[in-house]
Amino acid sequence: MRLRVEFTTEPFDLDEAPAHALVARDVIGSADLDAVDVGPFGNTAEGRADAVLTAVDALLRKALQAGATRISLQVNVIGEDK
Repeated sequence: MRLRVEFTTEPFDLDEAPAHALVARDVIGSADLDAVDVGPFGNTAEGRADAVLTAVDALLRKALQAGATRISLQVNVIGEDK
């Protein structure tokens, strides 16, 4: 199974990316995922289900430890592994 995760971390800071946002981006960027799109108001990543779920676990734990007060995420099934 392949999954797509979309997420944001809060609180926002329009002047400078907060520590929790940088940590979340690092976690997703270093995960074994096929596609990663990082933006100022939302982030998207795709990959095998086990890789996405592992990355989401690390993302939640590390972003909260880095000061996130809210993490919004959505996970969608986008297909089967080939």
